[in-house]
Amino acid sequence: MTGTLDACAGPGFGPVPRKEDGRFVRGRGRFVDDIALPGMLHGAVLRSPYAHARIRSVDVTAAESHPKVRAVITGETLAARGMAWMPTFSHDVAAVLATDKVRYQGQEVAFVVAEDRYAARDALALIDVDYEPLPPVVDARLALALDAPVIRDDLADRTDNHVFDWETGDPDATAALFARAAHVSECDLVYPRVHPAPLETCGTVADFDRISGKLTVHATAQAPHAHRMLYARIAGIPEHHIRIIAPDIGGGFGNKVGMYPGYLCAVVGSIMTGAPVKWVEDRSENLMSTSFARDFHMHGEIAADADGHILALRVSVLADHGAFNATAQPSKFPAGFFGVFTGSYDIAAAHCRVTGVYTNKAPGGVAYACSFRVTEAVYLVERLVDVLARDTGRDPAELRMANLLTPDRFPFRSATGWEYDSGDYPRALRTALDMVDYSAVRAEQKERRTEFERTGRGPLTGIGMSVFTEAVGAGPRRLMDIMGLGMADGAELRVHPTGSAVLRLSCMSQGQGHETTFAQIVSHELGLPVDAVEVIQGDTDNTPFGLGTYGSRSTPVSGAAASVAAGKVREQARQVASVLLEVAADDLSWDVGTGGAEGGSFSVNGVPGVSVSLREIAMAAHGGLDLPDGIEGQLAASTVYNPPNLTFPFGAYVCVVDVDPGTGEVDVRRFVAVDDCGVRINPMIVEGQIHGGLADGIGMALMELVAFDDGGNHLSASFMDYLLPTAMECPPWELAATVTPSPHHPLGAKGVGESATVGSPPAVVNAVLDAIGVRHADMPLTPAHVWRALQGRPIRPDIAIR
Repeated sequence: MTGTLDACAGPGFGPVPRKEDGRFVRGRGRFVDDIALPGMLHGAVLRSPYAHARIRSVDVTAAESHPKVRAVITGETLAARGMAWMPTFSHDVAAVLATDKVRYQGQEVAFVVAEDRYAARDALALIDVDYEPLPPVVDARLALALDAPVIRDDLADRTDNHVFDWETGDPDATAALFARAAHVSECDLVYPRVHPAPLETCGTVADFDRISGKLTVHATAQAPHAHRMLYARIAGIPEHHIRIIAPDIGGGFGNKVGMYPGYLCAVVGSIMTGAPVKWVEDRSENLMSTSFARDFHMHGEIAADADGHILALRVSVLADHGAFNATAQPSKFPAGFFGVFTGSYDIAAAHCRVTGVYTNKAPGGVAYACSFRVTEAVYLVERLVDVLARDTGRDPAELRMANLLTPDRFPFRSATGWEYDSGDYPRALRTALDMVDYSAVRAEQKERRTEFERTGRGPLTGIGMSVFTEAVGAGPRRLMDIMGLGMADGAELRVHPTGSAVLRLSCMSQGQGHETTFAQIVSHELGLPVDAVEVIQGDTDNTPFGLGTYGSRSTPVSGAAASVAAGKVREQARQVASVLLEVAADDLSWDVGTGGAEGGSFSVNGVPGVSVSLREIAMAAHGGLDLPDGIEGQLAASTVYNPPNLTFPFGAYVCVVDVDPGTGEVDVRRFVAVDDCGVRINPMIVEGQIHGGLADGIGMALMELVAFDDGGNHLSASFMDYLLPTAMECPPWELAATVTPSPHHPLGAKGVGESATVGSPPAVVNAVLDAIGVRHADMPLTPAHVWRALQGRPIRPDIAIR
C-alpha cells in the first residue's frame, strides 16, 4: 500500500476491526423485517401487468370482503386525501397509486392491508382492474419521435416525452480544436440499465398514534431526514410529529435514497386502521419497480494532434429516466455530474449535451454507486481513449500517460468548470502497470494471439485499463440540493464525565462501517479509545439534520462534520484545562496520546510533567469548577458542515482477461486496482469497499442487464434472469494505494465507496475488446455476445458488436 502507513498516523486511524460486525456475524442485526409491533398488520401492493395502459376502473369489493383484510387503498382513496401524487427529489411528481393510467410494468395500483402477509397477497388476486392498453415507449431513442405516445400527459401542456436539456463546456472552443486536430475518433456507446439489487429489499413499518397524532416509521432509508420532510409534505403531519428510524440496512447503493409508494401506503394504512402496518417487497418487486441506474445512450468524439495529445472532447447523451423523474435535477445533479467526462486528462476544451426523456420503464436516475453519473462519464472517456489508441496504433498505456494531468496542475479547473482538488495520476498508473508487469503480459498476449491464428485455439488474452477521477461528497449546498434542502450534514458530540463519548450523525450506514470509522475520527481528534465512542445514526429524533448517505458522502461530509465537532470539544477542553492548571489557554500544548482510556492531554509549555488528561477535564467540566467566560460546563459541540467543494478521489486499474474463443466465456484472470482516496481512516474498511465495487464492475461489464421487450415487459425480474457476480467470477484482487490528501477536507479524506464501481467496468470492457480485437462492444459482454463477434475470424479491426 503506497503511502498508506503515513496516512494512518495517529491513535485513531488504522485497520481497526469493525465494531458492528459482532452483532452481524451472530445474527443479531436488526433489519426492518425483524420489527414486529403489537397488533401489526401487513401490506401488499397490486402492480400493473402493463407498461402503458389507461385505468378504466378498479373494483375492490371482493378484496374488501376477505375475512382477514382490514383495508384496501386505491388511487381514488389517496386522491380524496390529497395524496395520490408525491413530489420526487428532482422537483417532478410521481404517482403513489395510479389514478389515470399506469406508466410502467410493475407500477403500484392498489394496496391491501390484512392480518398477515399471506392474506394480503391472496387478496390482491380479488381486485379487478379494467385496463385499456396503450402503446408503450421502451426505447429512449424513439421517445421524442413525433408519433410517440405521450407518457406524462398528467403534466400541464405536455405534448412530448422530453424531460430536460442540459449542457456544459464551450462549444465554439471545442469546435475550433476539432477543426485543427490531426485525428478524430468517434464511438457510439450504451451504458445499459442496471439495478443495485441490495441484499435486503425495500420495506417499512408505519405506526400512526391516533391519540398523540405522531407517526413513527421504521424504514430502509438512506436519507431519513429527507424522508421525514417528504412525509410531512405529503401526509400533512407536522414534521416534529414524525420520527423516522432506519435500523440496520442490508445494502443500499442508492436504491434506498428515495421514497417508494409502498412506504406511503403503509402510512395511510396505519392512519386508516389505527394499527402498525408493515410492507416489505419481494425480490421481483425490487428489481421491477425500484430505482435503476445508468441507461445512457452516448455519442462521443475525441480529437488529438499528430503526437497523440488529446485536444478536445465532444459528447451528446440521451438519458432514459423512466416514467417519473426520480432524482435527476438537470441544472445540478445527476445530469450535471456528467460534466466530469473529461476524466483525468489535460484537455483544453470540451462540450456536452444531455437530453433526458420519459419512457415506459420504472423511474430512475438513482445514485447507484456512481456519484450521480460519474460512472457513465468515466466509462465514456476511458472507452474513447482506448478507441483513439486503436485508431492511431498507439499503446493505450502510453497514450494515457502522455495525457494525464500532472501533480503541478492542481488544483485544476477542467474544461467543464470542475475544480479538482489534488492528485498524482501518473504515479497511480505507473504503480498499476508495474504491479501487473505490463510488458510481460503484453508479450504473453502476443504469443497467445500467434497461437490462435495458427491453430484456432485459445485462450486469447486481453489487457484493459482505466484511469478515473471521481467527484464525491455531494454538497456544497449553494450548488446542490434535494427538494430545496442543502446538502450539508450535521454532527453532535458529547463527552461524558467519565471520558466516554457519544457522536450523533445525520448520515446512515448501509454496511460501510460507520460505527467504526466515525469512532476512529473522534479517537484521532481527542485521543479516546475507539471503543469508548458510541456512534448513533438513522433516528431523526436522536440525530442532527442532514441529507443522508449516497454519492460517497459519508467521510467527505459527515466525516468532516465529526472532525469539526471534535475540534470544538477539544478547544472547550483547552479552556477547562487552563483553569485546572492555572495557566493561560495559549500556554497549553495538546498531545493526542496513544488512544488510552485517559484520552489526550494538555500540558503546560516549558513545564515537563504538568498535564491533565481529557478524562480528567471531562469530569471537571461537569463539576463545580469556576469556568472561564463562554464555557458553560460539560464538553459538547455540534456543527453543520457545508463542504467548500467536492472531493476528487481517483485511481488506475488494470485488468487481464482470458477469452475462450470456442465459447466466448471471459475469465478475469487478474485485476490490479490502485486507489487514492486521500487519507485512509481505516484501510481495512477501504479495501472492503473496493472489493465490493470491483465485483460490482465485473457484473456490469459481463452480465448485468435490465432488459425489456417491445411491449415494455420486464425481462429481468429474478436472479435467474438478472445475473450477479459471485466469488467464482472474481479473481484475487490486487490492491495498492497512493495517498494525496484533499487540501480542503479537515482530515484530508476524499471518500472511496463508489470508486471501484466507477473505474472497473471500462477496464474490464477494454480488456475483453483488446483480447478479441473488436473496436467497440456494448455491455454486458456475455459469452454469447463475445462468441458472435468471434465468428468473423480472423478477427479484424472493423468487426463490431452492435
